[in-house]
Amino acid sequence: MTGIRDSTVCGQAEPNRKHRAAKQRARQTDAEFWAAVGISEDREPTAAELGNAIVAAALQSARSGTRSKSARGDAVVAKRFGALFAGMPPAEVEHGTHLAGQHVIASVFRNGWMPSDIASAAQRRGDTFVLEFLTDVIAAYVRPFAPDTIDETWRAQLGELGAEVWWSDSASQLSQWATKHMLTSEEALTTVVEALALLLLLPKLELIRPLPGAARPQSVAHHVDEKVLGRVRGLLAKAESTSFPEEAEALSAKAQELMTKYALDRVSVDTDTSVVDLPGARRIWLDTPYTDAKALLIDAVANANRSRAIFLAEWGFVTIVGDESDLDAVGLLSTSLLVQATRAMIAIDIPESGTDARTFRKAFLVAYATRIGERLAAATAATIAQSTAPERLLPVLASHQLAVDNAFDTLFPQSRSRGITIRSAEGWDAGRAAADRARLDSRRGLES
Repeated sequence: MTGIRDSTVCGQAEPNRKHRAAKQRARQTDAEFWAAVGISEDREPTAAELGNAIVAAALQSARSGTRSKSARGDAVVAKRFGALFAGMPPAEVEHGTHLAGQHVIASVFRNGWMPSDIASAAQRRGDTFVLEFLTDVIAAYVRPFAPDTIDETWRAQLGELGAEVWWSDSASQLSQWATKHMLTSEEALTTVVEALALLLLLPKLELIRPLPGAARPQSVAHHVDEKVLGRVRGLLAKAESTSFPEEAEALSAKAQELMTKYALDRVSVDTDTSVVDLPGARRIWLDTPYTDAKALLIDAVANANRSRAIFLAEWGFVTIVGDESDLDAVGLLSTSLLVQATRAMIAIDIPESGTDARTFRKAFLVAYATRIGERLAAATAATIAQSTAPERLLPVLASHQLAVDNAFDTLFPQSRSRGITIRSAEGWDAGRAAADRARLDSRRGLES
């Protein structure tokens, strides 16, 4: 009896000792963290000090996540710091959270990221809470700027994201946000660390639009007329709804022809008035899988609309450089054609020849992009040839293209072309068959 009783007591004591040792190590780690960020245990920290501590915690989470190959930081580290900050004075930690968020988001914006880019990154590598918290951080960042000093692309993206100050000034944004989402203080602060860790992991990008406060009113806004856009959207909606590939491509080509006619009319006006439409840039984020093949499709659309495209494979987005109205056309046509390409790919039966589905579908999309590029290029060339004075337009178009090329080379001086490997002849043939055949050659490379 004694032996059994002693054995039971020892069995209970061992986990207790391990638990106490773990708590002691955690207390020591926390003390080392506070010391590292310059916060003394003998006084309450200020909001500014806690803001610095929150950034430091997010940086630890980001670095730990990088070592474990996590794209959003280390969840365990974030949770530990969420609990740690939840034990601090609420008013100071809430104000500190605001300071930390504004410090990090300002740095990210200076590094070329825009509101929709951050939202896309959060959707892919975070969760709903991270996305909504960052949306509020963006809204708070933009709040002090006069509307006429905010770039129009920024304003459009803020509207699409719903980035607006919904909270009252009677309490902190963090406390109202936590209440809105029924989160405890610890859960809310864990989300804060996760969100800021994600931002700290974002690479430096090219600054393609002026930051809030730096935009200047434009005397001429060269965007596609809404009536033209309405007709193009109607054609593309029909293309997306039809079950006949040939009809879909014909409708898409008609949309391209309409956009080209509009662009030529604009070029004629610019020539007569000496108005110069300076190149701009936008980003299009792609859904996985097959992002390289989808990027090739956008590249084909960009080429047909006097623009240039570059693909950042690690993050899955394409940057388009071109005149503003041409960028409108590229965005509209690319979105529709990606829908059509995906639907056509899914509808094709994969042959039972040993080719796996992924290899077949990637080859299908590359072939589809190539043929669509030919079709759009043919529509553009035919529209120019049928214009009233093509000999007058061609030098102007060449000048516009040179301006786009110069802007592209300035933004991306080290870009390079790369090929896409195709390992399924069946998928290639199926992709070509799914697009209406044209008789023009198409580039199969994509700058990256």
